Amino acid sequence: MVAEFEADLARARTREGMAVAKAKGRLRGKQPKLSPAQGKHLVALSWAGQHTTAELAALFTVARSTVYRAVERAGGADPSLVAKA
Repeated sequence: MVAEFEADLARARTREGMAVAKAKGRLRGKQPKLSPAQGKHLVALSWAGQHTTAELAALFTVARSTVYRAVERAGGADPSLVAKA
């Protein structure tokens, strides 16, 4: 009975804190590994084709999956290559 009451209080405090953070415009969750500028630079280097995915991951100190995700979000393959096909 007391444990349930304490759990309810903890949930209420958590919800209040989340509401305050949302009102202040703070992001919830994990921060992005790459800034928008870094993401654009990474995609440009990827589209240039001079570096492998592993090299780009090492260069930007991120995982290969992050490189793949950034390129996918930017539109996948190089638009100039898609236009030629």
